[in-house]
Amino acid sequence: MKRFLLSTIVAAALAIPGCAGAKNVLDLKESITDTSIVFPETFEKDTRKLLESWYLKNYTTTDDRYARQGDVNVSDDELRKRLAALPTVIDMPFNQIVKEYIKRYTSKGRAQVAAILGLNLYYTPIFEQALEKAGLPLELKYLPVIESGLDPNAVSKHGATGLWQLMLGTGKGLGLEVNSLVDERRDPYLSSEKAAGYLKDLYDTYGDWSLAIAAYNCGPGNVNKALRRAGGDPKSHDFWSIYNYLSPETRGYVPMFIAANYVMNYHKEHNISPVLATKPLITDTVAIHNWLHFNQVSEVLNIPVDELRILNPQFRADIIPASAERQYYLILPSQQVHAYIVSEDEILAHDAEKYARRELAEPGDVPATASEPAQVPADAAEEVAVAEVKRADAASGVRTSVTHKVLAGETISSIAGRYGCTAGDIKSWNNLRRNAVRTGQQLKIYTSGAPVQADAAGTEAVQKPSAGKKAKDVKAEEASARQTQAPVAASRKREKAESQPVASKKRNGKKAYTEEQAGTRGKKNRNARKREKQPKNIDVEVKSGDNLSKIAKRSGVSVEELRKANPKLKGDMLHPGDKLNIPTKGKAAKQSKKNRKKGKRR
Repeated sequence: MKRFLLSTIVAAALAIPGCAGAKNVLDLKESITDTSIVFPETFEKDTRKLLESWYLKNYTTTDDRYARQGDVNVSDDELRKRLAALPTVIDMPFNQIVKEYIKRYTSKGRAQVAAILGLNLYYTPIFEQALEKAGLPLELKYLPVIESGLDPNAVSKHGATGLWQLMLGTGKGLGLEVNSLVDERRDPYLSSEKAAGYLKDLYDTYGDWSLAIAAYNCGPGNVNKALRRAGGDPKSHDFWSIYNYLSPETRGYVPMFIAANYVMNYHKEHNISPVLATKPLITDTVAIHNWLHFNQVSEVLNIPVDELRILNPQFRADIIPASAERQYYLILPSQQVHAYIVSEDEILAHDAEKYARRELAEPGDVPATASEPAQVPADAAEEVAVAEVKRADAASGVRTSVTHKVLAGETISSIAGRYGCTAGDIKSWNNLRRNAVRTGQQLKIYTSGAPVQADAAGTEAVQKPSAGKKAKDVKAEEASARQTQAPVAASRKREKAESQPVASKKRNGKKAYTEEQAGTRGKKNRNARKREKQPKNIDVEVKSGDNLSKIAKRSGVSVEELRKANPKLKGDMLHPGDKLNIPTKGKAAKQSKKNRKKGKRR
């Protein structure tokens, strides 16, 4: 009973203005202190990573004055005057707590402020447009500075995401789409529009901007709880009068907002480098009505994927899942918008099967995805045979067919790359409805030149020409074909002989040889194969849409091996018609041989 009476008396005392050390609301703004300030997550961001972001490196420039010159001491009176001089509707009082946050920005956070100033060149117009449309004070444009550090992909420990750090439930409640492919909380334009509407509703509820800003951070429920604990008329309170009833994280929210307004306006007075735009980033949007991958846009229009990600952070997996029923908007540099409109059909067709969504699956299907399985390249001698046949085809100029037997590990894409056609061509020629092929399946492929036919292992062999040719030409072509296939046949014959078990008894009237003799003979055969002359590289012609990564994957080598084989290659730029040397020895060739043997055993 005594405990109940005591708690009732304490509660009543707190509710009476002027009791228990309570001060007038106006006095608290200037005199409030806090010895246990908790700085929020945004102060702990990886500033070096922020400074090295793609946008800052390509569109802005700074000097290192913020690092070479330290902070400048400013008196409390000067800080107070500067805050009072800001052209803001929202009250910007000065006190010991606000001073601590200003010091944190201008001393330890100098590099972060420099990065934020650079990003602000791009994001501020977006924020101001949304706030102006909603009729809100423009100083609210600095809320994303303290919420996310202007990182559209920022995610807090509580799951708040995007520039405005909206929670999942709040974002969906505001009408934003959030799923595995799209998170519109990261969209600078949509999230700014919804955040402005949310702030307007909070202000209409409390009638005080400091309470509305606090509620934006911790939710209206926590602010209402603090108002009840503070007692008295809720309309007589502001953020500073309920300060001690809020959580430690929320207590610093309004002071940090005031400090952000200060440092973004007075950074020069603290020797923090101004950021200048090296070139303006002017953007526009295009409507997308089909499933599209960033790589398709990047490779056709020659736009870096990093730039597409900076401008369109809402697409979480580099995929725009558009359809006839649901369109999305792609943000591009304005000078590229016309190029996209003109080249839209080419962009959608570029590697369409590679990036297409799999709608139908049957047992045994191998999906054609953006990350295709490692392709098994042919042996060096087989590649030479293929190259010889292709050269003969091109020389004759006659359209003929090739029968290709699918090897283990091959896909439609790898087969198409080998013959210089597209996967769609192979599907059309063979009436295939899916991208899947099975080992041993025979495919008809059309080429231009002498008719060719695949042998049992899938290697092409030149057929006999028509009777209209001269006998001399026929013999020459047959001799050329035999010479081309000789290394292949010899190699397979030796491999077959070595795979036979060592005999310990007489067989077929022939004297058996010992295991030691067999080992010696096998060693000699291996040495003979090593001495056998093989080409060091194969010439490949670059086709439209090719890049180093594609050619390396198609040829079974690494990009680094490709660069070493082509020392005159400068950068990653390739042009249709260029010739590249494809290395056939080394690790790639050994792996090829291993894979081919594995396929035979199967």
